[in-house]
Amino acid sequence: MTLLQPNRRRFVLTGAAAAATTALPAFAQSPASAPRVLRVGHQKGLLSLLKGRGTLERRLAPLGVKLSWTEFTAGPVQLEALNVGSIDFGDVGEAPPIFAQAAGAPLAYVAATVPRPAAEAVLLPKDSPIKTVADLKGKRVAYNKGSNVHYFLVKLLEKHGLKYEDVQSVFLPPADARAAFERGAVDAWVIWDPFLAAAEVGLNGRILADATGVVNNRGYFFSSLDYAAKNADVIKALIEEINQIDQWGSANRDALAAEFAPLWGLPRPAVDRSVGRAQYGTGPITRAVLQEQQAIADTFFNLKLIPKRINVLEAAV
Repeated sequence: MTLLQPNRRRFVLTGAAAAATTALPAFAQSPASAPRVLRVGHQKGLLSLLKGRGTLERRLAPLGVKLSWTEFTAGPVQLEALNVGSIDFGDVGEAPPIFAQAAGAPLAYVAATVPRPAAEAVLLPKDSPIKTVADLKGKRVAYNKGSNVHYFLVKLLEKHGLKYEDVQSVFLPPADARAAFERGAVDAWVIWDPFLAAAEVGLNGRILADATGVVNNRGYFFSSLDYAAKNADVIKALIEEINQIDQWGSANRDALAAEFAPLWGLPRPAVDRSVGRAQYGTGPITRAVLQEQQAIADTFFNLKLIPKRINVLEAAV
């Protein structure tokens, strides 16, 4: 079985500025003007489907916008591409933008998904004696350092009266963590879909707890501050097209799974499980959403994962 390339959701070069789509100034351009360009970076997900349908190209043609698409293996790599000016738009998880803002990259948040708490969880071997979150005390827990599940684990332990230091953290990317989990080198694995679903189906893993009631686990779409300010009409159209794909996927999960299976390189039962519990929907950035990011930023600063305290709201236009 071939798994996805690991999306580390962790950024080594960082820096971000947050900007609500609705707060961006209007910008209009006649088709007769010099053509504009939208360079989209994407991972293997909904943006890949949007590319395949060609609807965005048709939507932006009257605005004189030409598109190019580049596929990446992870959100942090996309953010690095944005920082050096190679792309204008991309998709990412919760954690990479925090590292990006701490380093000063010219990133602007332009949209967020609905909460997706069921898409990340603490996974146990099927015969594990662990029954409750409290039972994780002293246990070896594998997860990707500085990722969305890192934040989830901290808040989950806190909710159940444990400290972060009460577990033995084993920092591993998804592929290595799966191998460690399979051979019994760790007691638990904190992971996101579709890796989560693949381990449930392929390794008979058992979910101890997902993020429901703990953290929201949103996805984000980003641009650069300069591009978003000068091309608000393009960003608006792009987010609307993404949300249309989202709504179609929510209403046609079987068809969505059929498209994702070859894209992800996973067996259909694992894809069905991942798609079946996913929440779909994309909308503009709000102050409340940025406050969620602030909580993650504060946690990462306290864990010494970022070098300085950041104020996410200061990055919003």
